[in-house]
Amino acid sequence: KEIIRHMMLNDRTRLDGRSLDEVRVLTLETDILPSPHGSALFTRGETQSLTTVTLGTKEDELLIETAASSKYSKFILHYNFPPFSTGEVKMMRGPGRREVGHGNLAMRSLRKMMPKNDYPYTVRVVSDILESNGSSSMATVCAGSMALMDAGVPLPKHVSGVAMGLISGADGKFAILTDILGDEDHL
Repeated sequence: KEIIRHMMLNDRTRLDGRSLDEVRVLTLETDILPSPHGSALFTRGETQSLTTVTLGTKEDELLIETAASSKYSKFILHYNFPPFSTGEVKMMRGPGRREVGHGNLAMRSLRKMMPKNDYPYTVRVVSDILESNGSSSMATVCAGSMALMDAGVPLPKHVSGVAMGLISGADGKFAILTDILGDEDHL
């Protein structure tokens, strides 16, 4: 761990040889699935999100209840992070803290670009993380934006995201990392 920190702070290189501000290779395909209204496959390095968009009616809105209120949402995002995406073998269960937190992060980014209240459709976005080595919630944002446009949702702008990191040393040196890897996340 200290060798990696030293390498980044002094040599200004990363585990995979990239510079501190370099983003891994990006690829994107849209309209790859025949049934959903929109779909996109976004890959950044070893992180991949297959995202679909389905349009529904007012009857498909999601009821959100808290102790203080009840309201309906016309924009729904489900973020799935199955164990195989990181090479793990374990039981598939309901969403955990990671899925809820990362899904909410991606949802807040995409919801800002959704058409206002006069948009007639309920929109459901589902992101399935197929492979993960860092920044999977931001891959969801990138794939989600493209899948929404593929579905014909009139977004005013593209939305994208990348995970950032900060590493500091005892001597006051620091390094800001763009597009962190899973192994860099714990630093």
